[in-house]
Amino acid sequence: MTGCRIVIIAKAPLAGFCKTRLIPALGRDGAAALALRMLRHTVHTALSAELGSVEVCAAPSATHPLWAALQLPAALNWSNQGEGDLGERMARAAERTLASGDHLLLIGSDCPAITALHLRGAASALQRGEASLIPTFDGGYALLGLATMESGLFTDMPWSTADVANITLARLARAGMPVHIGPTLHDIDEPSDLAQLPVGLGGVDSLTAQDFHDV
Repeated sequence: MTGCRIVIIAKAPLAGFCKTRLIPALGRDGAAALALRMLRHTVHTALSAELGSVEVCAAPSATHPLWAALQLPAALNWSNQGEGDLGERMARAAERTLASGDHLLLIGSDCPAITALHLRGAASALQRGEASLIPTFDGGYALLGLATMESGLFTDMPWSTADVANITLARLARAGMPVHIGPTLHDIDEPSDLAQLPVGLGGVDSLTAQDFHDV
């Protein structure tokens, strides 16, 4: 059975650097604190799926001192996102992973609704020769699973629009790639999304002094 690597595309939870669209509702520190909480939740979920290695593909750099200060699990692997737009950075992560012989589950850190069960289902689809995609209600996607790299999959994409998932599915269809589509989930990008924070993660009003201290 081919191994499966989960790659988390993540920005360091620095005030003013991550989740900037949440700043009007939470302020710079609050948005960063929530980003940290979602990142920790995502890492825990990815590791608990027990599918194989879990990699944080980090910005601005995997060597930024904040990452060490957060004391994330030692089992994580680390890489740099590098330069370019989101598509270029995701393409590099995908190419590197697939060239190693592993299957790929590419996720962000802002969809706490993703569970280990979702990840396992997406990995199973890859073993069946299918790609996998979990769409989000805003028209993007929270997970993309690939067993092979499709040329142009990430290029000239109108990121952060309602067309991303549909364009991605159309490109996969043109490449002859069947796709397992998971349930549509909420990601947390805009102030209106804050109502969708899972109960287990805690609402924004439960952010603690320790959350703010860590960022």
